[in-house]
Amino acid sequence: MKHGKKYVDSAKVVDKAKLYDASEALDLAAKNAKAKFDETIEAHIRLGVDSRHADQQVRGAVVLPNGTGKNVRVCVFCKEDKYDAAKEAGAEYVGGMDLVDKITKENWMDFDVVVASPDMMGVVGRLGKVLGPRGLMPNPKAGTVTPDVAKAVSDAKAGKIEYRLDKTNIIHCPIGKASFGAEKLEENFNTLIDAIVKAKPAAAKGQYLKSVVLASTMGVGIKVNTAKYGN
Repeated sequence: MKHGKKYVDSAKVVDKAKLYDASEALDLAAKNAKAKFDETIEAHIRLGVDSRHADQQVRGAVVLPNGTGKNVRVCVFCKEDKYDAAKEAGAEYVGGMDLVDKITKENWMDFDVVVASPDMMGVVGRLGKVLGPRGLMPNPKAGTVTPDVAKAVSDAKAGKIEYRLDKTNIIHCPIGKASFGAEKLEENFNTLIDAIVKAKPAAAKGQYLKSVVLASTMGVGIKVNTAKYGN
């Protein structure tokens, strides 16, 4: 694969054999983000678990202290008595069967997070084949199935992100924008890592944090020394 000049230049300042401290890695990632847009800084965390086993799943959500830098559009499924509270919390779309019909008939997907009250999951369940593959299906572990839909909306707007293993036992998460600078990015990164370490399944054996790589949207991967986070 042929890389562009900016990628090649940034690759020159990263030692691929070195394990960087998170602060240094984030500083490098932010400074090397030279695209014409504000690049997202992403963390790719490989865990020593087997996601094929139910007792080794790692999934949850955490509010990043400095947010993600992204404007999050929230779609809420709830009963009418909660419409006003959801809208006041900042939800862009609030409804019930009308939203289900809009999604199924018009292939409408103008939202980033879906929140549902428990009494609406029977309705939302019909959207499993549409929302599931996109990682948008509401889930109690992620706090997106809750009686308090207004709080879930506020959290999403404040920078709440969901983390979950993919089939290769890696968690991919955005931790902010390059413009945040290393200090704010490190606060977000540490919050995410702490949550993942606390979510370690009892069935996990051996080294838990196998590897952590940080990268901007268009940038080169930078390996992080995980020793201080415990295993």
